[in-house]
Amino acid sequence: MAVPPSTYPRCLLPLFLGLFQAALLLFFALFVTYDEPSAQKDTSLVANQVYSTFPFFQDIQVMLVVGLGLLLTFLPHYGFSSLTHNFLLLNFSMQWALVLQGLLHHFHHGQIHLDLHKLLISEFAAVTVLISVGAILGRASPCQLLVMATCEIPIYLASEWVIVTCLGVLDVGGTITIHIFSCYFGLGVSKALFRATQQPLHPKETPTPSSDLMSLVGTLILWVFWPSFVAVLCQAGDAQHRAILNTLLAMSASAITTVVASSLLDRDGKLRPGHLQNGSLAGGVAIGVVADMAVPPVAALALGSLSAAVCVLGFRFLTPLLGRKLTLHDQCGIHNLHGLPGILGAAASVVAVLVASKDTSGSQTSQLSPVGGNASEMVEGQWGARGAGGQALCQAAGLAVAVGASLLAGLLTGAALRLPCLARPPERLCFDDSLYFKIQDQAESPGPDSSAEEGALALKEQV
Repeated sequence: MAVPPSTYPRCLLPLFLGLFQAALLLFFALFVTYDEPSAQKDTSLVANQVYSTFPFFQDIQVMLVVGLGLLLTFLPHYGFSSLTHNFLLLNFSMQWALVLQGLLHHFHHGQIHLDLHKLLISEFAAVTVLISVGAILGRASPCQLLVMATCEIPIYLASEWVIVTCLGVLDVGGTITIHIFSCYFGLGVSKALFRATQQPLHPKETPTPSSDLMSLVGTLILWVFWPSFVAVLCQAGDAQHRAILNTLLAMSASAITTVVASSLLDRDGKLRPGHLQNGSLAGGVAIGVVADMAVPPVAALALGSLSAAVCVLGFRFLTPLLGRKLTLHDQCGIHNLHGLPGILGAAASVVAVLVASKDTSGSQTSQLSPVGGNASEMVEGQWGARGAGGQALCQAAGLAVAVGASLLAGLLTGAALRLPCLARPPERLCFDDSLYFKIQDQAESPGPDSSAEEGALALKEQV
């Protein structure tokens, strides 16, 4: 099977990453430093801040590197690629976000002072990329994914600044700014990249029991550590405690409701692994926007149950419908896990703001903005000035901005990813690790499908 030499330029990926890392080294050498020790600082206070934040930071690292990586291994022949590309994109996007955020918000007197909080916020930006690529997983080359990350990070930062700082939206868990934005950005990329062509079911696209089991392990890891993701940006004390409790309640309810909904939708009452892998996490997506608000425990349970039901119903009915009517390709079902529960959570925040009294809410002062403490004070002042009705309108406006900006930016980015130089893999070699990895077993024991393997090996030689 002949493979065109231009299908996958050999040096494109190492050249892209090598130039990026070299530029980053130069930038750090010139502009980045650590905070200098100061006699005015209370060392015990600094130590307490580090020790209180780093455990949350470690939990989030486990979520993103291990949990999310394993969640994407449901494609049986694409496990190496899913794990490695997820790990690569996390590091690339984190470094890129660190540079951009430093220039935009922390560049003072020619220096950017690095600390753990800034690193944490850059990882939150990287999460948007890791979610978005789920829409095109297996059908895009690593270079396409890196270009997508390069475009998405600055657009996310601009969108988040408008939503949090300008509109004063309350969203401590990133339901609107992260989950909704990344979902519709990924769907926009998918729509523009594949245009109006219906993507047929690929022979290697169907999960196997072992791949589904690995993916379910990833779900369990994400489920365990998700409260840290939601609560890390809350103020220590009551707000953080409340966020952890609300998240645990919502995710517990979503796990049980997923089993109920999946069983009821099956003729034989059996469970679908895909429903469990995603629906169990839907409560964590939805609760993020109201996690630190003084909502009653029953509200967290109800929101978790509703989000899981919406997620499962989306997999069962909405995804096939969007595929037929809009020819929309969503490989990982990010619309069902991040988009629909995110919209439900945003709607819940509007209701929570309207019904909460000023004495019991306390949510005005419970959140730390990802762009800095001044924005948190601005949010507090804005809600006090505009009232609950005005804040509810701002919550709705933030949702509209997240959806609109991400869709438009995703469509433009997807169009750019169609450039031939980015080496989109041919359809026959999608969802296959052998395109990007030298797998020893296949190299030593060629089987009856040697023609297909020879094609993949020939294509690898071009890499």
